[in-house]
Amino acid sequence: MTVDALTDVAGVRVGHATRTGDGWLTGTTVVLAPEGGAVAAVDVRGGGPGTKETDALDPRNLVQKVDAIVLTGGSAYGLDAASGVMAWLEERGRGVRVGPDPAHVVPVVPAACVFDLGRGGDFRARPDAATGRAAVEAAAASAPGAAVPQGCVGAGTGAAVGPLKGGVGTASTVLDSGITVAALVVANAAGSVTDPETGVLYGELFGGRVTYPEGPVHEAARQRLAEIAASSGPLPLNTTLAVVATDADLSRAQAQKLAGTAHDGIARAVRPVHLLNDGDTVFALATGRRPLDAGDPLAPNAVLAAGADVVTRAIVNAVRAAEPVAGPGGAWPSYGELYGGR
Repeated sequence: MTVDALTDVAGVRVGHATRTGDGWLTGTTVVLAPEGGAVAAVDVRGGGPGTKETDALDPRNLVQKVDAIVLTGGSAYGLDAASGVMAWLEERGRGVRVGPDPAHVVPVVPAACVFDLGRGGDFRARPDAATGRAAVEAAAASAPGAAVPQGCVGAGTGAAVGPLKGGVGTASTVLDSGITVAALVVANAAGSVTDPETGVLYGELFGGRVTYPEGPVHEAARQRLAEIAASSGPLPLNTTLAVVATDADLSRAQAQKLAGTAHDGIARAVRPVHLLNDGDTVFALATGRRPLDAGDPLAPNAVLAAGADVVTRAIVNAVRAAEPVAGPGGAWPSYGELYGGR
């Protein structure tokens, strides 16, 4: 049984830590790999990323596997959340062995952040090491294959997509080979997720099942969005983060290719992307439990194509799951509030 989430990849778990109220509107999401870690890679396309430990994932470098990936709010300040995850992993002897004692490990915890500073009203309310620890503890406490909360949770708590509320979304698919490919995203973009002429989510144009909003509904939504645009300040900085996971046995180079092609899924759902002030970053994880055909150099192609598809669907799910927010830091209507539950 699948739950259409990143956790459909056996052994992968997801935990959120969410902070709201009293000036807070932010959080952290941790993707916890199975015991022993997973092959990992990253592809950064945005010109203004906020990341940690991404160089360690270069296939030319030493680290072979990682135990966790952190997605967080708080811009570069929020990267401190990874310290809490590192401490939790160290306590359990999980990490790169660097000494004779099994406790002598250095957990490599790649991380990336979105900009949500001040959206709850307090610019200094941002994730820290304690937030990261809470998120990884939530991941560890979750049941195998558990459903993943979506919308305004974890790193998506303060996310916005243009004038709309953004958030966390996830999706998965099982290929004919039995290989699972899944994605989790944090949709937080200056770019639009909706076609301005129709109100349809860009990401749904690729799914073949598009229902166009009725004329009066769309006109009311356009008027509301125009009012927001006239009264608001600069649009939020543009960052969409994603983790794409699979149980396929990928090499580090193949995992990096997966991270790269998964960016196509963002480009289908958000316009524009990959600009100089973007932080768009995609991580890939491969648990290696299902072998590919070693005699077919094109065997990974199905995984690559599916990675982009599930990222697009995850962004759609993030926007549809988001709830409206209004507070001292601003107001963001949800797509559902404007267009209903189409």
